[in-house]
Amino acid sequence: MASLYFCQPHTQNQGMLRAVLNREDCHHLAAPGAITFLGEEFPNLANCARQERDFAILRVDADLMQLNSVLLTLAR
Repeated sequence: MASLYFCQPHTQNQGMLRAVLNREDCHHLAAPGAITFLGEEFPNLANCARQERDFAILRVDADLMQLNSVLLTLAR
């Protein structure tokens, strides 16, 4: 299962759980080109316009090596 969080700094929202998704639902969530792997860092929002500071985080309970392999495939 995956947990989807919305982060909206301009509304003082540091992360609100919006959905718990199964694997099939995740496939319909976003196009591969719209997904960014953050690693262990959150985006630096200091240089972004206010309307560009919102982002979503997807937490996935998965084998990280397998997940990384999928991310590398999507990046190609």
